[in-house]
Amino acid sequence: MTADELTGHRDLPRTDDLPAIPHRLGSVLRHIVRPYMRRRYDLTIHHEEHFPAVGPVLIAPNHLSLLDGPLLGAVAPRMLHQLGKVEAFQGVQGFLLHRAGQISIDRSQYDVLAIRRAIQILREGRALSVYPEGNRGPGDFRRIRGGVAYLAMVTGAPILPVALLGTRQPGGNIEHFPPRGSRVDVVYGESFTVDRVSFPRRQVDVRAVADQIGDVLRAHVQAAVEATGHPLPGAPDQKDPDE
Repeated sequence: MTADELTGHRDLPRTDDLPAIPHRLGSVLRHIVRPYMRRRYDLTIHHEEHFPAVGPVLIAPNHLSLLDGPLLGAVAPRMLHQLGKVEAFQGVQGFLLHRAGQISIDRSQYDVLAIRRAIQILREGRALSVYPEGNRGPGDFRRIRGGVAYLAMVTGAPILPVALLGTRQPGGNIEHFPPRGSRVDVVYGESFTVDRVSFPRRQVDVRAVADQIGDVLRAHVQAAVEATGHPLPGAPDQKDPDE
């Protein structure tokens, strides 16, 4: 760890005491899964040039179905660390997810360790994907939680909007992958930043920044729908069981 990195890790909340997060398995798996995704779906990636080639970046995708995480992790031009529900990190699957550099988060409480690990990833100049909506739903960024705002305020990492279109079809089950051959579009937006804020960070300020981020994300997904002609699927027939 360099002197500059060590200084960043000593900022509040401190992350200099955390063990290194593995990522080599994730780097290998993404190269295996990517061709599978391209064979299975009619997949188009739009504006990949917007994806920062180096440095920390907060990926902010909408959330429609189970396919979102594996798809984005496979097709992104850089290795992604992703925050995922703790329920998915069980048994062999959980072991592989951890070894692939993915971070489990317990959404039933304020998971301090998961948040510190997310900050650690960004402070190390890596790419982290967090769903601003929190749960699977209509994917229109109508509701934005405070996680992305807080992480951006702590680290200063740029936020990259992503519109996922077609990962759930109208009337499709949020627990299932779309059928083989389905059209899927991944649309990257232009990255943007919010002001970095030193400790302490008030909840009211985080909420205000989250609202600003939400405006940008909603505009991006609307523009992506208009540019591709690929509409969002609408509200799912059932609530996300994890909600």
